[in-house]
Amino acid sequence: MDIANLENAMSPQLKSRWESLLDYFRKLDSVVVAFSGGVDSGLLCAAAYRALGERMLAVTVSSPVESLGDVESASRLAEQVGFPLRILDYDDLSNPEFVSNPPDRCYVCKLVRFQRLRQLATEAGFAVLVEGSNADDLSDYRPGRKAVTETGTVSPLLELGFSKDEIRALAKAFGLSVWDRPSAPCLATRFPYGSPITREGLRQVANGERYLHENGFRIVRVRHHGVMARLEVAPGEIKRLVAFREDVTAYFKSLGFTYISVDLSGYRLGSLNEVLK
Repeated sequence: MDIANLENAMSPQLKSRWESLLDYFRKLDSVVVAFSGGVDSGLLCAAAYRALGERMLAVTVSSPVESLGDVESASRLAEQVGFPLRILDYDDLSNPEFVSNPPDRCYVCKLVRFQRLRQLATEAGFAVLVEGSNADDLSDYRPGRKAVTETGTVSPLLELGFSKDEIRALAKAFGLSVWDRPSAPCLATRFPYGSPITREGLRQVANGERYLHENGFRIVRVRHHGVMARLEVAPGEIKRLVAFREDVTAYFKSLGFTYISVDLSGYRLGSLNEVLK
C-alpha cells in the first residue's frame, strides 16, 4: 500500500490532521499499538507504521469476549498496510472480578490487558504503549480511562483532539479496510452490571448478533437479560425487524432465550450505562 501517494491526494485540512498524527509518532522511539481491529486503532497502526516503520508493532488480543471478526479485521488491515501484527491469546473469563461484572468492569479488563501488553512491549524492546481512544469517547462513561493512566499508556487521537468523523475520513482517504467498520465493543458490554458474564451467555450474544447481521442489520446489539434478549437495531430498522418477528423469535428461542424484546428506542451508545448515577 503506497500511503505516500495517497497523502498527496488529500484535502489540505485532512493532510494537516494526518501530519499532526505522524509528528506525534516521530517524537516516540518505538511503539506497541493495542489494535482492536477497529477504525480508531487501525488508523493509529497506519500512522505509526508510516512514521516509525519496523519500530512499531500492532498487538490484537484474542479472547472469548471480543466482538465477532476482530482478529480477522486486524489481520486484514495488517496485510493491506504491511505493518507487523501479533495475536495475544487471553481469556478474560479467567478473572473472577471481570466475570462478576462490576460497573468498573472496563477498568478491570483494561488494567490486566494493558499490563500484559506493556510487559510484551518491554520484553520485545518497544518503548511506548499506544491505544485508540478519541475525543468523542469523553462523552460516555469510560472507566477504562483510569487503566490507561495507571499503566502509562498514551492516547494520541484523544490528545490531538481527533473526532470519530475525522478518523473515519482519514481512514477512508487511505482506503483502509476498517474505515466504515461499525463500533464493536466487547461482548461483555451486552450484560447488565452485576449480571455474571458466562461463556454460554457470550455464545448466545455472538450467535444472535451474527444472525441479525446476516439478515441485513448493520448496527445491532443483543443485550443479555438472563432469560430475555433485548434487541437493539438502528431506529429506522425497527419496523423491518418487527416485520419478521416470527423468524427472529424462533431463532433466539433456539439459542436458549425465553423472551425476546425489541428496544423501541433503537440502538444508542452505552444503553446499559443509563442505570448508573
